[in-house]
Amino acid sequence: MTVRLGILALLETKPGKGSELASFLEGGRALAVAEEGTVTWYAFKIGDTTYGIFDTFEIEDARQAHLNGEIPKALAEVAPDLLAQDPDIRPIEIVAVK
Repeated sequence: MTVRLGILALLETKPGKGSELASFLEGGRALAVAEEGTVTWYAFKIGDTTYGIFDTFEIEDARQAHLNGEIPKALAEVAPDLLAQDPDIRPIEIVAVK
């Protein structure tokens, strides 16, 4: 397995919406498990209003399938209520992994 690609998504919540976003992200795990090409998927909290998602892929087709998949669609549905701004979604290239 050669994990060489990823996505980093940073999410800023509206005041008081952090716990709702955390619950949404916990539920997103099931969607990530169903994605054959997603090698790892992490949802994390940086601060009271800052959360993120980090996922990894072996090939570009898998990353594109994820970007066009169910998690981004679900996030788009809840974003107007939960997020203070559009998600900051960054494709990344993995330099080293253990």
